[in-house]
Amino acid sequence: MAANPLKSSDGFTYLMALVIVVIMGIMLGGIGQSWQRVMKREREEELLFRGNQIRDAIARWNKPRPGQHVATPLRDMQHLLSDPRSLSNVRYLRRLYTDPVTGKEWVPITDPVKGIIGVASSSEEEPLKQANFPDELNDFEGKTKYSDWQFVYRPQPPPRPSGVTK
Repeated sequence: MAANPLKSSDGFTYLMALVIVVIMGIMLGGIGQSWQRVMKREREEELLFRGNQIRDAIARWNKPRPGQHVATPLRDMQHLLSDPRSLSNVRYLRRLYTDPVTGKEWVPITDPVKGIIGVASSSEEEPLKQANFPDELNDFEGKTKYSDWQFVYRPQPPPRPSGVTK
């Protein structure tokens, strides 16, 4: 006696297995997208940390030490690891950080007279963070590319003596 093809359940099991695989694929795709967002946010935070570290090291390089003549321009980032102007081992950075967004070296921002005054990322990606920056980074607000986030040392002008008028 032949089996009735309309009462067979073999195709139903196969169809359910395919549906489960499709649903799992959709769920994993959603998880993958949120994971990418989390990783991008982490790299962005690391970019802010490393950029500030480098900017602060450049500020320390430019600050005259006792017995030192006028600050010399920073021409090479390697000098932040070991100051060639000093007989002792003066370090302004522990190590040269790479750009966490691209994994490559930073783009140096230079001034013809002052040498290297800052760094920037070479990434053209749009940042997730658009607002609520610390005061020293408030000019980052509204920037549309990571390369627009420039970590530049700007010396503060000396305070004017009180009571002096022009």
